[in-house]
Amino acid sequence: MSLATLAARDSGTESAAEERLPLSTILIWAAPQGGVGFMLFLTSLYLMKFSTDVLGIAPAAMGLIFLISRVSDAVSDPIAGYLSDNTRTRLGRRRPWLIAGALPVGAIFVLVWSPPASLGPEGHTLWMGASIILFYAGLTVFDMPHDSLGAELTTNYRDRNRVFGIRRITAGIGCLIVFGAVGWLTSSADPRGDVLTVAWAGAIATSALMLMTGLFVRERPEYQGRGGRHPFRAMGDVFRNPHARLLLVVFFLNNFALGFLILSAAYFAQYVLEDAASVSWFMGTFFVVSVAAVPFWIALGQHFDKKSLVIAGLGIVSAGTASMALLGSGDVFLVCVRCSICAFGAASLDVNFASLAADVIDYDELQTGERKEGVYFAVWALARKSAMGIGGAMVGFLLAASGFEPNLEQGQSALDTIRAMESVIPAAGFIGGMLVFLRFSLTSDAHAQIRAQLDARGAPSK
Repeated sequence: MSLATLAARDSGTESAAEERLPLSTILIWAAPQGGVGFMLFLTSLYLMKFSTDVLGIAPAAMGLIFLISRVSDAVSDPIAGYLSDNTRTRLGRRRPWLIAGALPVGAIFVLVWSPPASLGPEGHTLWMGASIILFYAGLTVFDMPHDSLGAELTTNYRDRNRVFGIRRITAGIGCLIVFGAVGWLTSSADPRGDVLTVAWAGAIATSALMLMTGLFVRERPEYQGRGGRHPFRAMGDVFRNPHARLLLVVFFLNNFALGFLILSAAYFAQYVLEDAASVSWFMGTFFVVSVAAVPFWIALGQHFDKKSLVIAGLGIVSAGTASMALLGSGDVFLVCVRCSICAFGAASLDVNFASLAADVIDYDELQTGERKEGVYFAVWALARKSAMGIGGAMVGFLLAASGFEPNLEQGQSALDTIRAMESVIPAAGFIGGMLVFLRFSLTSDAHAQIRAQLDARGAPSK
């Protein structure tokens, strides 16, 4: 059976409540996230070290480059989301973007890792600045339509957990491959040549998977021409949606807490655990468990409301995070145990947040008659990036205020601050999100009523 046949959706009259997507359709849609996860995680984990140690770029210059690339996303995300919603072609709204962006994304990723050796530090800085900004812009051109297409694949409340849960698994597999690649690169005798080999492999695989999704996953033709006509009003509709506002607050707090956890992990390992190398152990533990736990939360999603699963996930993550405050020198194994607990809870959030976003978009359709998934996911992306950026900035401010001195024995104030950044502060963010989310009212019953009203007015239910 061909990929096109496997990916095609039944066009019969089965109700949305009964619809269940073929696993093949979800896999073909989710597959590119494995490559995107590889690209993003390799960039996050190794590019700074490669740029400073191999290319001779000043760390401050790289920090500025990453800041500018994040700021540019504040413009490119909403534009890409809005244009994707309003694209009208024979292939649909989303697929032309996936097909057109596949090869450029791969090519730009290779450019990031292949600056000519003859350029020197200043030339390398300019090369890196331009290529990184282009790379993140290219990913935006893919991410907004791809996320939007995922939200459109089904209107089934519970099946959406399968869609976004499987996406999380594929992205996680891509991230896990990076650990092996970086381990090889850090001991490489030719890091410039070897990282280019890794980049080419990742680029070819990712571009091929993007093309596969664009060519073989069908869209809902009924949604063409139904995007928000006015960009600013479309953005405003997101914040006028009460379910979206509340979900955005919780999503922001979750990513704010994650920003603290991720950026303070290396400091916690070196100065509190007194074992700098242990950071790879507990980060690896977190990634493995967070991917392995996804099927469990997908299964629970067939029987419980997403609200209950999100609250449970936030509670588990906050408990595991807060308990880090009790640990000290040599407690590497206990940190890994607590990271496993956090990762187990985080898997629920990975599955349910995006799935809930799709439900919230159905409410928007009921209110406005429009389908603007691209705008919604653009706002979600901005919330995630700004939250992690603010969390990262606060890590720097708190370290400076605590009297932290790099690569020296730390005073008690600095040690207490580092311990709080890996425990109490992120736990407060997760607990705050959990308390806010108690007010969320878009349950499975409420969503069923929304779908019934949409179906009654003649909106497409397939």
